[in-house]
Amino acid sequence: MLEIALGPLTYNWSTAKRAAFYAAVAAEPTFDVVYIGETICAKRQAINGPVMAEAAAALEAAGRTVVHSTLSLATTDPERRAIADLTGEPSLKVEANDAGALRGLSGRPHYVGPHINCYNTGTLEVLAARGAMSICLPWELDRKSIAILAKRGRELGMDVEVEVLGKAPLAISARCHHARAYGMTKDGCQYVCDRDNEGMAVDTLDGQSFLTLNGLQTQAHAVTLLVAEIPTLVDMGVNRLRLSPLDLDMGAAARIYRQLLDGALTPAAAEEQMIALLGEREPANGFFYGVEGATWAA
Repeated sequence: MLEIALGPLTYNWSTAKRAAFYAAVAAEPTFDVVYIGETICAKRQAINGPVMAEAAAALEAAGRTVVHSTLSLATTDPERRAIADLTGEPSLKVEANDAGALRGLSGRPHYVGPHINCYNTGTLEVLAARGAMSICLPWELDRKSIAILAKRGRELGMDVEVEVLGKAPLAISARCHHARAYGMTKDGCQYVCDRDNEGMAVDTLDGQSFLTLNGLQTQAHAVTLLVAEIPTLVDMGVNRLRLSPLDLDMGAAARIYRQLLDGALTPAAAEEQMIALLGEREPANGFFYGVEGATWAA
C-alpha cells in the first residue's frame, strides 16, 4: 500500500503547541511514517528537545514509523557533533539532509531527505550503494525528472517519496534574516521566529506576496499542492507521499489523500477539498509542470 508521511516540523512552535500537534498525529492512523527533528536551526533543539523526545515515544507507541531528520545546514562544531551523535545511534532511523549526515550514515540503511541534491540517476545509484533505502526527491523537480528518478529508485529497491503539500524550501543561510526583520541578531534572537506559525510573509516593494522567512530558511510564499497529480505519481513508481506540516488540520489533509488513493474520492473532488482546507493560502504546482514554481498550473 502506498504510504503517507508527515515531514518534520519546520516552524518554531511553542512546546505546548508542539505537544498538542504530535498528540493529534499519534492518534491519526492515516500517517504511516512521521519525520521528526530540527532541520532548520539548532538553537530551537535546545528548547524543544524534551517535548520532541516525548512525541517520538508517543508516535512509536501508536505504531508509526518514526524517522529522525538531521539539520540541513551545519555551520558550527556543536551542530556537526549533534549530527554525528544522531547518525551514530544505530537504534534510530535517520534521514540525512546534508552531506555530513550522509557520511555518518554510510554503510547502514538510512533515509535521504529533500535537501540533498539528487537530480540524476547517477547520484541516486551512489546513494543507494552507500545504504540509502528511501529518498524524498527535491521539491523543484518536474514530472519528467520525477518519472526517471522514481523508475530507477524502484529498480534499486528504494522507497521513492515526493512532497505533495507544504511551502517549498528555497534557500538556507548561516545568518537569520527572520531575526534581523525584528531588529535582532542571530545570537540574540530570543527565538523570535515563534511569533510566526507559518513563517513571516515577505512582500515585494509594490506589495505582492513573494517569499516566507522561517528562521535561517527562505520558503516559497505559495503552498505546493499536488492532488490531481497523484495518479500520475503512482504510475511513475512513487510509493510514499510527504505532507509538510502547516498550521491546519494535518490529519484531515492526510485523510483526503488516503481517500484519493483508496478510490473513495476522485482527483477533482480531493483537490477541491484540499484547496478549501488551505483557506486563504495560495496553492502552487508549477514545479511539477516545469514552469514557475509559484504558479497554479491546471
